[in-house]
Amino acid sequence: MPSEPSKTLETFPNPQPARDYQIHMEIPEFTCLCPKTGQPDFATLVLDYIPDKTCVELKSLKLYIWSYRNEGAFHEAVTNRILDDLVRATRPRYMRLTAKFYVRGGIFTNVMAEHRKKGWKPAEPVPLMEFPAQSNTRG
Repeated sequence: MPSEPSKTLETFPNPQPARDYQIHMEIPEFTCLCPKTGQPDFATLVLDYIPDKTCVELKSLKLYIWSYRNEGAFHEAVTNRILDDLVRATRPRYMRLTAKFYVRGGIFTNVMAEHRKKGWKPAEPVPLMEFPAQSNTRG
């Protein structure tokens, strides 16, 4: 039985909830319809997030993204709606969705929307250690 589009986003428990770590996803086959012309709009979605207690399950994300294929939506609206739905489902510490729409009428449109959990601040990056250059000669 083939899969069907769905607005349901499933989650699973974060395997490392005590640690901040980033999940990066690229979704190159997003499609929705222009609400003015009915023509298809194509985009690559880039999702970056730091989970809290749950992570989004990939198959449900695929079916959720697929559900927009026949919906009319402006780029700005659909980007923010997808981010809102993902935040509602996963309650992340941080999430950014970038929608890179393909050229239409000579114009590329990129829309970026972010969410930060109230009170969450990223940890300070750990400075990298500098190591002296090693010589390949023995002395």
